[in-house]
Amino acid sequence: MWTLTILAIDVIILYMIVPFVITRIWGWGVVSRGDAAKGISFTFDDGPDPCYTPELLDLLNEHDVKATFFVLGKRAEQYPDLIQRMHREGHQIGIHNYTHTPNWIYSPWTNRRKQVDRTADIVERITGERPILYRPPWGLLNLGDLVFLRRSYRVVLWSVMVGDWKASVSAAQIKHDLLKKIKPGSIIVLHDNGDTPGADREAPLNMITGLEEVLKEIPRRGLKSQRVDELLNKEVSRIGEARSRVKHHGQINL
Repeated sequence: MWTLTILAIDVIILYMIVPFVITRIWGWGVVSRGDAAKGISFTFDDGPDPCYTPELLDLLNEHDVKATFFVLGKRAEQYPDLIQRMHREGHQIGIHNYTHTPNWIYSPWTNRRKQVDRTADIVERITGERPILYRPPWGLLNLGDLVFLRRSYRVVLWSVMVGDWKASVSAAQIKHDLLKKIKPGSIIVLHDNGDTPGADREAPLNMITGLEEVLKEIPRRGLKSQRVDELLNKEVSRIGEARSRVKHHGQINL
């Protein structure tokens, strides 16, 4: 009995804890900030949301900011018009799993097939372009992800987080914390959907309100908002050239 218990603990440590230390503490195998001297990236997780995402897109358009959206495949299926709008307006679309569930509960093969590749297929059918960026829910990878996912996707985490998924964090607090923490090369994570475990449904409203003031201040600091691929000095055309088996004829016409 004790042998099985010890074995189970060893498996948990190897499969869950070791990847956490490698990626979140050591920063190996993932990207948490960019190289651009004057660039920053705003990224948004958990969407699209029919209430908050259009308002956010309007705000970004008003300030001529291009962002990166790490979307859930299930919600992309539900709201393909919002995915197409993101793409049409020049934003980058990355993957945040099909559902907002931690990678720790899946085998590497199941996670890739049913969560990551499935979402990439959905986005590609809508936009004609296949995502190459991936952010796991809660930033948690399993051991297999470090081996299998990194062959096809760039894993992107963050360097700035302000707790905007909680309604108790006010717009004023979000503004204050963002302006305090943002530095050249920052990758900022925010959330345009509050319908996920641990989040508050109305929280994105505070985020959008606080972000509006931040977007006014960023240019005054000499900082430029960029998509993550631009911040990482990657060829933008690489995304357009990355095609899967669905090709152009798989695109959804809305």
